[in-house]
Amino acid sequence: MARMTAPRRLILASASPARLGLLRQAGLAPEVIVSGVDEDALTADTPAELALVLARAKAAVVAALPEASGALVIGCDSVLELDGQALGKPADAEEATARWQSMRGRAGILRTGHSLTDTTTGRTVSRTASTTVRFGEPTDAEIAAYVASGEPLHVAGAFTLDGRSAPFVDSIEGDPGNVIGLSLPLLRRLLGELGITVTDLWA
Repeated sequence: MARMTAPRRLILASASPARLGLLRQAGLAPEVIVSGVDEDALTADTPAELALVLARAKAAVVAALPEASGALVIGCDSVLELDGQALGKPADAEEATARWQSMRGRAGILRTGHSLTDTTTGRTVSRTASTTVRFGEPTDAEIAAYVASGEPLHVAGAFTLDGRSAPFVDSIEGDPGNVIGLSLPLLRRLLGELGITVTDLWA
């Protein structure tokens, strides 16, 4: 009788409960080790490059830890590109309100950097996934209520598809998981580049 081998350890280098939820829903059982990377200290020429730089930094910090030995480490970071600018989490309620007033009725591109490191081989593969988001036109009162909920202060672009702002997003073009925080199809392709099948990681 064939002996079942335990799946490779997968570590998520992110504090995001949304990313953790996406991985768990896909049958994976990641551990979480937060990188502690100072995101404000890193820069790049474009929003897509910035998302990738941040993701790589998170994955690299965690992959270098002794407790990550032998594991696969996935780092992710998201920014919203609007008018060529990278918008992360708003600093305060005033910024979140201004952000929504500028976004409504328009489209932005949610960029999520993904970086996957196999600590056994030392190989890293990285890519940015992009999804176009078309925002609705919430009223000033709706924006005020949303900002008062506190949710937009904790998410890139001051919105999320899996929360209170979902009614204010008219449509998306691309992977919805990417907007929530992690593209599972892209993760599958990155795993494939490292010679790993996603089904082998199912818990």
